[in-house]
Amino acid sequence: MPGKRDPDRAAALTDWEAIFGSPPPAYLSVAFMQKAVGYERQCKRAGGLPAATRRALLKIAEGEDVAAAGPERLNSGARLVREWNGRSYHVDVLEGGFLMDGRIWPSLSAIAKHITGTAWSGPRFFGLTGRGST
Repeated sequence: MPGKRDPDRAAALTDWEAIFGSPPPAYLSVAFMQKAVGYERQCKRAGGLPAATRRALLKIAEGEDVAAAGPERLNSGARLVREWNGRSYHVDVLEGGFLMDGRIWPSLSAIAKHITGTAWSGPRFFGLTGRGST
């Protein structure tokens, strides 16, 4: 209600200062402060955003185009190697796909499914992404 003091505001200010180490900007709503404090606690507990996402956000904040700041892509000519169940798989990166065992594949996920017989994230299967990756 406008003009009426919010009893949760003092607790939200205390929580904000405890987690961020400084007072919040003026005029932040209690709901926003509670969400920001909750998110920051979650980040501290779980590690926050992946490093690649943080780098992309920094590039965007510096003015780089969103599409250009996105995840890095594999260059044509790169070779990926993955060992699975005692066999070593070699995948060559092409302009429009991937080459493995003389066959062109549209995605790494298709190759990972072929190798394992189950649905996988191709980049994760080949170690290009994953928990704690940087």
